Amino acid sequence: MNSITDKYFPSLTDEQRRQFSVLPSLYAEWNERINVISRKDIGNFEINHLLHSLAIGRFVTFRNGTEVIDIGTGGGLPGLPLAILFPEVTFTLIDSITKKIRVVSEIASGAGIMNVKPLVGRAEEMKGQYDFIIGRAVTETEQFIRLTRHLASPRSFNDVRNGWILLKGGDLEREIAPFRGSAEVIPVSRWFDEPYFGTKKILYMPA
Repeated sequence: MNSITDKYFPSLTDEQRRQFSVLPSLYAEWNERINVISRKDIGNFEINHLLHSLAIGRFVTFRNGTEVIDIGTGGGLPGLPLAILFPEVTFTLIDSITKKIRVVSEIASGAGIMNVKPLVGRAEEMKGQYDFIIGRAVTETEQFIRLTRHLASPRSFNDVRNGWILLKGGDLEREIAPFRGSAEVIPVSRWFDEPYFGTKKILYMPA
């Protein structure tokens, strides 16, 4: 049983608990071979990376059949933890660096996460349409949305309108200025009480 996920997601199935419980060791193992998380930070994986990724799952409960794309996924964050949380949702995880996508594929295989599609590529070259475009520690918001706008599906069947959900930190005033009136900033501390989340935010932009 993984106490940090059970603390905030008490309705997990036994299989979800198992999958979450093996992620820390899988990441530690693969991070020794291919650095996808700061070596100084890998010991804080469960809060700083796993739980942080799952903040998106507190902002919106994706309905079955939702299509999500994680742009610049790196080692699979936030996509892999969210794929465990929402097993009936399809997550496409892309990164331009082949070795990082190898890590994503190996960790997904090791944890038995079946609803992910790891792909090597760049956002501007991707095809298809997705209900939500997500990212963590991605480039400046205006540029990110410009590069991914073609991926946003016009259909919307979730309780939250289709769009972009980004995990951000720090002061976002200047960054969201071009989107004032449409951008929504939600502090992650609304859901999680660990000190790490004091400056962490979700930036939501409807399509």
